[in-house]
Amino acid sequence: MKSSGSGGFKTGVFLSLIVLLMAAAGWQASRGDDDGEALWSRGPEVVPVTNARYEEECGGCHLAYSPGLLPARSWRRIMGGLEDHFGDNAELEPALQAELTDYLARNSADNGNYRRSRKIMRSLGARQAPLRIIDIPYIRKEHDELSPRHVERNPKVLSLSQCDACHTRAAEGSFREREIRIPGFGRWDD
Repeated sequence: MKSSGSGGFKTGVFLSLIVLLMAAAGWQASRGDDDGEALWSRGPEVVPVTNARYEEECGGCHLAYSPGLLPARSWRRIMGGLEDHFGDNAELEPALQAELTDYLARNSADNGNYRRSRKIMRSLGARQAPLRIIDIPYIRKEHDELSPRHVERNPKVLSLSQCDACHTRAAEGSFREREIRIPGFGRWDD
């Protein structure tokens, strides 16, 4: 039997170093950012909009909000009241309205498995059906450090409902803190 000698010792030390480096890299990748999300994770936090007709009809006036930002019961209420959609008439042909309502309900916060959608649902009571995203307790809590100068008095924002004014990847379903740029203030640093 051959003795491994010092070459075996060096190989063992080398392999141990590789294992330690891999473990450290894995630890770093699994550490969360300021939102608790793994640093290497770049996927959406709510379902991104995938329906071109919804994007066209609703996105023509405002951000086509991700269906994952509201529960199905909220989307049904909103779509059932389009004749007075926050002060505007947004009525659609009945077939299109039914198609979009179905799309929104199927992809809603309570029918998806996205990180922020789950948090939204945990913050709501079983029967709550908010009509505005800014009425969701989780969303309110996430924005509680903002002052009126950041939002209401900021002419490029004006309301928390203008998600895409600050969330640079809102249209893609991402709302991570590191992607926030408040107009006139720059990157949000919590």
